[in-house]
Amino acid sequence: MVVTAGRAPGRVGLVVGRKALPRAVDRNRFKRKVREILRRARPGIESWDMIVRLKRPATGPELRAATDEADRLIARLRETPTA
Repeated sequence: MVVTAGRAPGRVGLVVGRKALPRAVDRNRFKRKVREILRRARPGIESWDMIVRLKRPATGPELRAATDEADRLIARLRETPTA
């Protein structure tokens, strides 16, 4: 979910449930990688509030694919003009 931020800079929420990634080390790794992607995307995304949520279980190569997909989606958001 992405909305224009009510105040600058925008906020980010990361939601990774135990059903999606049972091991805490995997949940933390995913969050760390997404945070790094967000750092690289700034300042282009500072006008957005967003929630990054991992819905389906992802293990091994799927976890890498989920991180890559988050990177692509955030890059698309960075290119989107704000309203």
